[in-house]
Amino acid sequence: MLKRIKEKEEQIQRIMEALREESARGTLILVEGKKDVEAMQTLGVGGSFVTVKTGGKSLADTLQEIEGSGAREIILLLDFDERGTEMTLKLKQYLERERIKPNTHFWMSLQRVLGKEVRCIESITAYLLTLRRKLE
Repeated sequence: MLKRIKEKEEQIQRIMEALREESARGTLILVEGKKDVEAMQTLGVGGSFVTVKTGGKSLADTLQEIEGSGAREIILLLDFDERGTEMTLKLKQYLERERIKPNTHFWMSLQRVLGKEVRCIESITAYLLTLRRKLE
């Protein structure tokens, strides 16, 4: 049991490290809200973020912000629930039409590791703390 928990914690850490490296290269990260940005920053992921659901912003406003950024690639890191999955797929299609590369690698990797245990990005920090407590 402890071995499985340790492996899961290590997998999440590897994904976060790769995400930190990618954001350090200047790749824009799209998340749902402010709490997701705070969670990523707590996990050491800096860089530039665009939020989808902040301050009454519409999806059209978000798309304009993305276009205005001049980004060639955007990491999509929305929640893993039904709404987040639906929005990820819509944004992916839109970005592809606009010839902006949608990067869903981190989203899919985290979803695979976290399974049904974590449904939103902002909960990853608490989940990691829980895993670490179990390992002590």
